[in-house]
Amino acid sequence: MSSIGKLMKQAARIQRQMEQAQTDLATKTFEATSGGGAVTVVARGDGTLATVKIDPQALNPADGQLLEDMILAAANSALVQAKEISSTEMDKITGGLSIPGLS
Repeated sequence: MSSIGKLMKQAARIQRQMEQAQTDLATKTFEATSGGGAVTVVARGDGTLATVKIDPQALNPADGQLLEDMILAAANSALVQAKEISSTEMDKITGGLSIPGLS
C-alpha cells in the first residue's frame, strides 16, 4: 500500500477515535464547589453546565454579589476541569499533534 494510502487510513482511524472520545467526554461530568459548599456546579465534558445547586442559607438578599461570585467561581472551576480532561483525552489520540479546529 502506498504511503498516502496508509496516511489516509491513519487519518480516518484518528478521526473515528476523536469522534468517539468527544462522545464519551460529553457524558462525563465534573463537579466543583465554592463558598465552602454553598454553591455546587456540575459541568459536562462538552463544555455545558448540567446543574447549579445553591444552599438555601446562601440566599441572603444582602449578599447578592457574593452569591454571584460563588456561582461564577464554581462554574469556571467545573468548566476548567472539563476542558483539561478533554485536552488530555485528545492529546492521547493525536499524540500531542496540534490539529487546527481542535482544542
